[in-house]
Amino acid sequence: MNKLEALKQMTTVVADTGDVDAISRFTPQDATTNPSLILNAARQPQYAALVEDAISFGQRSGASKDAMLDAALDKLAVNFGARITRIVPGYVSTEVDAGLSFDTAGTLQKAHRLLELYSQAGVDTSRILVKIAATWEGIQAARTLEREGIKCNLTLLFGFNQAVACAEAGAFLISPFVGRILDWYKASTGKEYSASDDPGVLSVQRIYRYYKTHAYPTVVMGASFRNLGEIEALAGCDRLTIAPALLEQLAKDEAPLTQQLHPSQLSSDARISLPEADFRWQLNEDAMATDKLSDGIRKFHADYLSLRKMLADKI
Repeated sequence: MNKLEALKQMTTVVADTGDVDAISRFTPQDATTNPSLILNAARQPQYAALVEDAISFGQRSGASKDAMLDAALDKLAVNFGARITRIVPGYVSTEVDAGLSFDTAGTLQKAHRLLELYSQAGVDTSRILVKIAATWEGIQAARTLEREGIKCNLTLLFGFNQAVACAEAGAFLISPFVGRILDWYKASTGKEYSASDDPGVLSVQRIYRYYKTHAYPTVVMGASFRNLGEIEALAGCDRLTIAPALLEQLAKDEAPLTQQLHPSQLSSDARISLPEADFRWQLNEDAMATDKLSDGIRKFHADYLSLRKMLADKI
């Protein structure tokens, strides 16, 4: 048994890519996308039909070029997501533009629009996770959507306080970013880290144990991995979303894999609740989480704008 097969026995494996062909090779349960992944996939010639369909849809949908582009971008995300639902049996995450990260009403409107397009494409919308940045505004949007029966994936999660607030809001799933946390600490300290003291790994382990100890149903899905050691240290986590290159490495490695996380493991953190002022203060006091959340929003939005420009050149 290789490590990918072993991991699938203890953790739900999720493909972190917009590349449909890569997803087909590794047979994950779920898949996640984001503007960066969609941008990379949209540039590949084998997906030209999905792009052209989105452009045609946009041209039919708006009087102004901006309206056409808005419609085309939404349709493109749904085109990729709909194609992926034909391959994976479980959930597909589709991300709301990071430019709406501080706009609760705008996030709600966009979420409903994406699900409307999925429904028009014949996709069972109960299989779609609306992916939202874990800002205070994004978490409040998720609270409303979850009450409406719409499942959410709270992403760009770096701080423990974000995880607490997401669970309190009833989010279906969170995506704590392991590798980006490691990146920040390596740049800040100049140190190298092993899996046992990797700050990103330790963050996810803490969140996982907190949720299990205090009976939160919110799913923990580790994301943004830099190496196999991080994945192996989180074996047993509810879900792990993994890029194709690392899935390939796991599939080629036949060494034993030991489960590291179990629901019975206890947390040393007391259960807390975070009103808005406390959430914002704790996030402010966490330099890593503040830096990486802002950086992630900027980068995802930049890729969204690059994708928008790519479509604008064809409309």
